[in-house]
Amino acid sequence: MKKMACARGKASPNTLTKNKLFANSAGFCQNPDCNEPLFKTFTQSEISIAEIAHIISVGNAARSSGNVTEKQKGDYDNLILLCPNCHTIIDKAEEDFSEELILSWKKQHESRIAEVFGIKKFSSRAIAREAVEPLFRENKFIFDQYGPLSQYQHNPESEVPLIWLRKIREYIIPNNRKIVNLITKNTGLLDESELETVEQFKQHVDDFESKHLFRQDINGLTFPAKITSIYV
Repeated sequence: MKKMACARGKASPNTLTKNKLFANSAGFCQNPDCNEPLFKTFTQSEISIAEIAHIISVGNAARSSGNVTEKQKGDYDNLILLCPNCHTIIDKAEEDFSEELILSWKKQHESRIAEVFGIKKFSSRAIAREAVEPLFRENKFIFDQYGPLSQYQHNPESEVPLIWLRKIREYIIPNNRKIVNLITKNTGLLDESELETVEQFKQHVDDFESKHLFRQDINGLTFPAKITSIYV
C-alpha cells in the first residue's frame, strides 16, 4: 500500500496527525461533493489513493498566508484528506477554492461522520456499555477469523492475510476510533482504574494505525484486554 502523499519539509504532518486525518475522514475524500473511497481493494493487492492537502498553501499562491509558519501549515487544523482529483483541482484553481470553503468541507465531513457514528453523551454506565460492546464484539470476531492467530494465516495459498488487512481498515480501525470517541465523550462515567486502561487503549489504537496504515515497522502497545470490560 502506498503512503499518503505529502512531502513539504516542515509543513509535512507527523504520524499522529496523519492518523487523526484518516480517522476523521473514515476513509473517504473530505470534499462533500466527492466522497471517493480512499482505499481500493483488488484481487491481489490493496492501495491507498489518499492525499494530504494543505488548506493554507505552502507556496506563494492564492491561499498562502505570511501569518502562518511552515510548521503550523503541517498541523492538523491546516490539512484535509482528499482523493488525487480533488487535491489537484483545489491546488490548480486556488482562486476558486478559498480557505473558508475547504475548512467548511472538513467540518461538514467530520460532523457527518460523528452523526453516523452516534457519538453521544450517555446518562449511565449501562447505556455507555450498550454502545461500545457491539464494537468490541465485532472486532474480536474479525480478529479470531482472520487475524494473525487464525488457522488460515499460515497457509501460503490463502487469501486471508489480504482479507485481514482490508478488515483492519474497513472495520477494526473505524470501530476503534468510534470506541475512543464514545469513551472520551463519556469520561465522567469512568472510575480511576478504567481511566488508566483507556489511556493504554488509546496508545494501542495509535500504534496499531501507524503499523497498518503507514507500514511503520513497529508493534507498539498490545491490546489491553481490560478495555473490553469497561463500564461493566
